[in-house]
Amino acid sequence: MSSHRPGKRKFLKQSLGGLGALLLAGCDRLTDSEWFPKMLRTGERLSYSVHKAIVPRKSMAQEFTEADLSPRFRSNGTSNPGNPIYQALARSNFADWTLKIDGLVEQPMQFSLAQLRALPKCTQITRHDCVEGWSAIGKWTGVPLHQALAAVRPSPDAKYVVFYCADPMESDGSDLYYESIDLEDAYHPQTMLAYDLNDKTLPIANGAPLRLRVERQLGYKHAKYLMRIELVSSFDTINGGKGGYWEDNGYEWYAGI
Repeated sequence: MSSHRPGKRKFLKQSLGGLGALLLAGCDRLTDSEWFPKMLRTGERLSYSVHKAIVPRKSMAQEFTEADLSPRFRSNGTSNPGNPIYQALARSNFADWTLKIDGLVEQPMQFSLAQLRALPKCTQITRHDCVEGWSAIGKWTGVPLHQALAAVRPSPDAKYVVFYCADPMESDGSDLYYESIDLEDAYHPQTMLAYDLNDKTLPIANGAPLRLRVERQLGYKHAKYLMRIELVSSFDTINGGKGGYWEDNGYEWYAGI
């Protein structure tokens, strides 16, 4: 079990939530200015750099016991993607689903769910902290992300891992959810592609057939309904260019706590 104190993580989460509410309540005019968003981006880069400098690269999120499991692990965000392709895959119990990993890699690959389950696996009991203010403890089993990356062999130019999902974020079915992390978090021993929750096949509401677990970051970074993983050197040509759906809409890219 980690020596990370749970009180510190809770305090940081509550502080960030309070600051976000303050900004939303009183800074509309500042947000519309040219200089204020630039200042926020500079502050985020500084926060990211300081966090990386003072927190060891391999520091672990707190792990729990089965006695600590939440009675119900609620669904965050989408609970059943209204995507015809996803719905067809779900009807066949994801028999035809594959995860494509490409981009800046030496060997692009596609994995079926059976192939992912055949890879070395890990299990961990951790707490999910949502930016909306709730938390839940669950038992996750899946493939350590570094195992999948080892198979495709990232190129030296790769800096980020981008996760493309099946859940549309607009009523017309457009703007599919996506997220990203850097290679440091990708190789963290607790970062996994999870296919089981609490010793059962991952439910649709929680991201079936596969979701990301990146345990040292807030819930919106834990992308669900994974369809493709791309390794890139920057976000310049991806959607809004900020590394994630919520980031394109004002959230911070680095949500580590």
